[in-house]
Amino acid sequence: MTDIFKTEDHRVRVLYDEERISARNIELAAEIMARKPVDLLVIAILRGSFIFAADLVRALHRAGLEPSIEFMQLASYHSGQVSSGQVSVVKDIDNSVAGRDVLLIDDILESGRTLAFAKDLLVARGARRVMSAVLIEKPMNRAVQFEADFVGFDAPDQFLVGYGMDVAHKLRQLPFVGVIEPEA
Repeated sequence: MTDIFKTEDHRVRVLYDEERISARNIELAAEIMARKPVDLLVIAILRGSFIFAADLVRALHRAGLEPSIEFMQLASYHSGQVSSGQVSVVKDIDNSVAGRDVLLIDDILESGRTLAFAKDLLVARGARRVMSAVLIEKPMNRAVQFEADFVGFDAPDQFLVGYGMDVAHKLRQLPFVGVIEPEA
């Protein structure tokens, strides 16, 4: 049986439910803990990662880590609907990364441009080690060579919403990751 969530504008098929995401966050926290991070700084890439980042940071806390938390907003779309291929910093972090382990958290790894840009930037700023965690990986659309250190789930090449991911600034609040289905 397929779970379908209906909104005023969309039919969304549940791909990863709340319980499965929660369990995976606990597993990811254990994987991150096993890397023995030093003076960990978590940097959530806005906007899509904010729900995943909040839940993962709480799981890290329960696993025994006490990371500092920052937010960075990057853009590659600028005023268009197609990526320009050029990433720029819209909102930067406030603290130094020099000598620290950094965990970049993003909602989805698709082209790889955003995370590759962020990692290179933080390495250039003197981070001791830069790791990355993504909720979703779509390996078929990579434009640059980049592999996340920690991956929640692999997903099909479909438009995903929920758990921070949106369509036209809507549906970020859904507690699951879903696929927009065509109207029947």
